[in-house]
Amino acid sequence: MRRCGAGGCRAAADPESPVMAPSRPVPFTRDAIRHGLLRGATLSPGVVVYGIVFGVLASEAGRNTLEAVLMSAFIHSGSAQIAALQGMAAGPWVAPIVATILLTNARYVLYGAALRPWYPGTPPAGVYPSLFLLGDGSWALAMREHAEGRHDAGFLLGSGLAQFVPWVAGTWIGHALGSAVADPKRFGMDFMIVALAAAMATAFWRGRDSLLPAAVALGLALLVHAFAPGGWVALIAGLGGAAAAWIAHGHGR
Repeated sequence: MRRCGAGGCRAAADPESPVMAPSRPVPFTRDAIRHGLLRGATLSPGVVVYGIVFGVLASEAGRNTLEAVLMSAFIHSGSAQIAALQGMAAGPWVAPIVATILLTNARYVLYGAALRPWYPGTPPAGVYPSLFLLGDGSWALAMREHAEGRHDAGFLLGSGLAQFVPWVAGTWIGHALGSAVADPKRFGMDFMIVALAAAMATAFWRGRDSLLPAAVALGLALLVHAFAPGGWVALIAGLGGAAAAWIAHGHGR
């Protein structure tokens, strides 16, 4: 739709059009950062415990303290980091390890797209640190904050810090505890990766809808483990399971 007047013709906002005019800049304040820290602190104890578990696993897998802490700081995803540990244990296959991490963290693409309305007009200094610290917990809190009508983008930075610092600190503590144990297998620490993976699978189980993807992933994992380098197991099994789920429940509708 166009409107014309003394100043010439210009496009008018059409509420029926899918392309809307940019929103006004969203505020980015210290009060919102502080509010995000306080809200995020409610999840911090669980994050610390999870970080400790990963630190112990990293120690048992032969990673030094610096390697474990850098993994938590830059990968910042427990599931992806555990998958990376499994890939490292299989051998020095860099490509499948990187691909597995990217595949496991692919959900952050959707997280970023969902958070896009928070940042029109926000300077990069406010956007990129917030996105670097983004985690599952801080994203969920931010989306709830946005749904409740509070749109200050500083909240995401605060809630991200409240998750990031305990995660890295927990990793360091866990690695120190793991390094202090002379024989990790004596305490069952060599089974922790398997146990944690089983717990994650249970949490994501959706009944009969999960049977086909799980069966495909398991079959591919066994096949690849028998005939290909171990570092490719998680990647190929994950891709196969995702493809099966898409065919059965997405593409088929």
